[in-house]
Amino acid sequence: MAAYIFTTTFASILILSHGNIRTVAMDFLVNHIEALIFCSPKPITIDEMVKVMEEMFEAEIPADDVRQAVDTLIGKFKVDDFAFEIVHIGGGYQFLTKPAYQTSIGLHLKQQSKKRLSTSALETLSIIAYKQPITKSEAEAIRGVSCDYAIQKLLEKELIVIKGKSDAIGRPLLYATSDKFMEYFGINSLQELPSPKDFAKEENQIGESQEEAD
Repeated sequence: MAAYIFTTTFASILILSHGNIRTVAMDFLVNHIEALIFCSPKPITIDEMVKVMEEMFEAEIPADDVRQAVDTLIGKFKVDDFAFEIVHIGGGYQFLTKPAYQTSIGLHLKQQSKKRLSTSALETLSIIAYKQPITKSEAEAIRGVSCDYAIQKLLEKELIVIKGKSDAIGRPLLYATSDKFMEYFGINSLQELPSPKDFAKEENQIGESQEEAD
């Protein structure tokens, strides 16, 4: 029976002509399985891993080989050198941080949640960014609801600044975006903001959402 040899960076894989893999260097297979588990957004099953490997090699991959690779990885990440491990959960396997690090992760997530902007704040900030300098009443006319709370939060987060006063009756304050605004959204100038015409109509319905708590 004829056989074909495919040489890879990690190992040589011997594939018989009828497509069954007879030998697969485990270090090569383990690396691919590790990558699959790492990139999967949800627990990935043995069957799913087998299907990926079979499509990759265009040959039959024994489920036992994949299972053995997973067991090897579980043992590898059990040691204290790693802050995460592979856990059998939801019928599949997934990388999770170890319980010993719950406190630091919890604090990080808590801090991140404080930085997250509500929908109302994002809508108000978008109006200010594209119409600056703009008064609160002008922003409310565009958005269709009160912007008091959103503007207060944006000022507290230093994403907008007061740029002076309008010449309109009552001399209302004018608002504009700050340098921190550009840092927050990863841009170097306001010219890098996408043009409003680039947004799909359904994605630009400012004013239809209800106020959300920050």
